Amino acid sequence: MSEPRSDDACPFLRQDADGILCFALEGDISDEIARSLCAEFRRVWESGREVFVLSDARRVGTLTAAARSALAGELRGVRFGGVACFGASFSVRVVTTLASRSVQFFTGEVYPLAFFDT
Repeated sequence: MSEPRSDDACPFLRQDADGILCFALEGDISDEIARSLCAEFRRVWESGREVFVLSDARRVGTLTAAARSALAGELRGVRFGGVACFGASFSVRVVTTLASRSVQFFTGEVYPLAFFDT
């Protein structure tokens, strides 16, 4: 069941009928984008539901250092049921995996992460 989003919700993120957060980004991921995503993830988590994410990474550039830092700080306490990412380049997969592991290290939470070609 989809819940109303706040006025400052991410314009590139939508929640499907099953509660999965879906987004597609183009270009580099800045700290502002990372913080917007984290706010949505936290909103879902604080509503009492697990966070499930489906990411279209076909046109993603780089994950900036500031974005990685924002993710590590903003995701403390948020539990993910799973994250699926499709279409990511090799470099995006590597950086995303490293960022995920660093977030897991700092938060102590496990974030199931899977990559798919299509």
